[in-house]
Amino acid sequence: MRRKRLTFAALSALLILGGPGMAGTLPAAAAGRAPGSAGPSVTAASVEPASDGVVTAMQRDLGLTRKQAESRIAAERTAAAVTPKARRAAGNAYAGSWFDAARGRLTVAVTPDASPDTRRALRAYGAEIRTAGHTARQLDAVKTRIDRLSAPSGVSGWHVDPVANTVVVDVVRRHRSDNDVRRFLDQARKAGAVTVRTVSAAPRTFAAGTVGGDPYYTGNVRCSIGFSVYGGFVTAGHCAQPGAGVSGWDGSYIGTFQGSSFPDNDYAWVSVGSGWWTVPVVLGWGTVPDQLVRGSAVAPVGSSVCRSGSTSHWHCGTVLALNETVNYSQGAVHELTKTSACAEPGDSGGSFITGDQAQGVTSGGWGNCSGGGETWFQPVNEILNRYGLTLHTYTG
Repeated sequence: MRRKRLTFAALSALLILGGPGMAGTLPAAAAGRAPGSAGPSVTAASVEPASDGVVTAMQRDLGLTRKQAESRIAAERTAAAVTPKARRAAGNAYAGSWFDAARGRLTVAVTPDASPDTRRALRAYGAEIRTAGHTARQLDAVKTRIDRLSAPSGVSGWHVDPVANTVVVDVVRRHRSDNDVRRFLDQARKAGAVTVRTVSAAPRTFAAGTVGGDPYYTGNVRCSIGFSVYGGFVTAGHCAQPGAGVSGWDGSYIGTFQGSSFPDNDYAWVSVGSGWWTVPVVLGWGTVPDQLVRGSAVAPVGSSVCRSGSTSHWHCGTVLALNETVNYSQGAVHELTKTSACAEPGDSGGSFITGDQAQGVTSGGWGNCSGGGETWFQPVNEILNRYGLTLHTYTG
């Protein structure tokens, strides 16, 4: 299915930006700063109401009523804005935080030695408080030690779980008894607080062979555009190496991969030209209206998140973990965010967005959009920092 044309709102954004007529599939967006300025600009979540399309998709994928979806979006915006303030307020006692969907507010974990003043400050921000045994810094150190190990293919990944206050190591069920997996788990447990979880399948990337009518191609590989930056767009690193040429959905030349990293990371950026340009939009593929992007405030664990890709189009889920190391067959990739949103081959590089805030680009996962699964994305702010790019956002 060839993508729908941009909605009236997106087209208005083009007119305000002074761009000529649309030449091809140019998706997502970023944090607004003047072209040429270094580094990303992360803005607080917008007070704009959620679009009908986002609300409808959350009703479908998360099993919510319309009122529940609207209330959750508003609460998640508040939680995203409060998270960095709460972390600063907790100081050395900070043990992690997450969005509690049932309560509709941010929960902050602190160690038993957190002072009364610290707890009062957190409550003043509207946060729930939970006591935990390990600080976030201690758990991050455990994960870093595990990152130095060589993981067998039967280990699919590991991440800090702030709710359980431990580092969770995921093992593919059929490999749980493998000797190399057992040896890895023995080493991992020596690193500190570790819990082992069994998962049904190993992750894979979501690139695909060439088919007609989708966003961009490199050789015989199809991937999805992520978010627009000034001068190009960001996407997944496993889609191509630096210097690779890129063609659009209509077969015309878009530009070139200027930077790419995979494994270790899974990000890349493509410069655009030849009549193509960038717009601050995530495609809705006719499932929902195209979404304007107004910033890149990070959604905490527990928040809803939606994904746009050239194969499965638009689907929503929940943020399950931050800063996870994922062990693909090609090698480990670090600092990914795990979600319950589904994806399929060809969706690689596509946009993850919460409300109107850009989150990251699709890396990989397991399952599909018929039977369900999990996905990971590379956070967009990390990509911007790595390449000195500026996200393109709508500021109207």
